[in-house]
Amino acid sequence: MQIDQIDIFYVSMPLKYPWRTSYGTDYFIHSILVKGYSGDHIAWAESAPLEKPTYSPETANSVFLNIVEYFAPMIVGKTYETIEQFNDQLNVFKGNQFAKAALEILWWTLQSKITGVPLHIMLGGVTKNVEAGADFGIQDDYDMLLGNIQKAIDDGFSRVKLKVSKGWDVEMLETVRNAFPNIRIHIDCNSGYSLRDVDLFEKFDEFNLEFIEQPLGYDDLLDHSKLSEIIKTPVCLDESINSVRRMEQAIEMGACKYVNIKPGRVGGLYNSVKIHDMCFKSGIPVWVGGMLESAVGSAICVELATLPNFSYPGDLFPSDRFYERDLGYPKIELTKKMTISPFTEGLPEPDINLLSEFTIKRATLRKD
Repeated sequence: MQIDQIDIFYVSMPLKYPWRTSYGTDYFIHSILVKGYSGDHIAWAESAPLEKPTYSPETANSVFLNIVEYFAPMIVGKTYETIEQFNDQLNVFKGNQFAKAALEILWWTLQSKITGVPLHIMLGGVTKNVEAGADFGIQDDYDMLLGNIQKAIDDGFSRVKLKVSKGWDVEMLETVRNAFPNIRIHIDCNSGYSLRDVDLFEKFDEFNLEFIEQPLGYDDLLDHSKLSEIIKTPVCLDESINSVRRMEQAIEMGACKYVNIKPGRVGGLYNSVKIHDMCFKSGIPVWVGGMLESAVGSAICVELATLPNFSYPGDLFPSDRFYERDLGYPKIELTKKMTISPFTEGLPEPDINLLSEFTIKRATLRKD
C-alpha cells in the first residue's frame, strides 16, 4: 500500500462539562485527526494526547508538529506492504508514541478500506459486543458523585471507575462504599502519589477495590513493583506502559496485575496487540482505555477490545457521554446491556462541518 497524501487536523472539541483528574481540569479535548489517501481509498485516524503534557510528555501541538515536520514527510509516497515495514520506518524517531500512533492507526484503517476486512478482524478479534464501564472524574461534592454512581448502576453498568487525588481519596471512598457496598470499583490515581504514601495505599486495601490504576510516577516500574509487594489490592499500570519493551520489563519485575492498553500511548495498534498477547501468556488481564477521543478514535478502541484478553469492562464511551456534538459519525452508542458493537460496515469519520468548526490548524503533505 502506498500513502499518496495525508491531511493533518489539530482540533479542539468542547466537553459537555469539565473533566477533573489529579493533574488538572480539561474543558476541551485537543486531538489530532489524520486523513490518508491511497489510490481511490480514503481513511481516518485520531490521536488525542491532550493540550498540555499532563498525561504524557506529548501534547496535541507537539504531535501536530512532529507529524507535519518529520513523520509524514518520511512515509508519504512510499509503499508499505506490512505494518512491520511501516513501523520500522517510524522507529528511527525516539518516543513520541501518540504522534506515531496517529499514522500507524491510519495504515490499519486504510488497509481495512482497501481489503474490505473489518478492522477488528484484521487485529485478530471477533465480531462481538464489548462491555463498557462507568467512569467519573473528580466531582463538585459527594452528593453529586453518589447520584452519578446510582444512575450508572440503574443503567446497568457492572463496574465504576473513580478518579482520585490527594484530598479526594480515603473519605470519598468511605462515602462511596457506605452507600454502595457491593459494586465493583477501581480507582485511577493518574500518577498522583508516591511510595511515601504507603500508609494511604494500605487504607485503600479496606475498600475491596478491583485494582488501583497508575498510583505512582508515569515513567516508573520499580516503585510499582515494590508497592505491589506491600499492598493487597492489585496494581494496574497505564501511563507506565508506553512500549512493548516496557511491558516486558513490567512482567519481569512483577510491577502489575492488570494493564490498561491505549493505542495512542503505546504507538499504535501493532504494539497494542503485542502487549495484549504478552499479557495473555503471563495471565495478566487487560482492558482498553480511552483519551476522550471523538467517535473516530473511540471506534478504534472498540475494535481493539474484541481481542480475547480484554476481560475487564473498558473505558468506552457513547458519543453523548462527553460531547454535545461529537464530530465523528456514526456515533458511538451503548446497547441496553452497556456494551458497544464493533463496526462491520465501516468506521466513523468526521462530520466535515464540525471538523471545520473545531479545527485550530491543518496541513497537507502529498507525494512528489
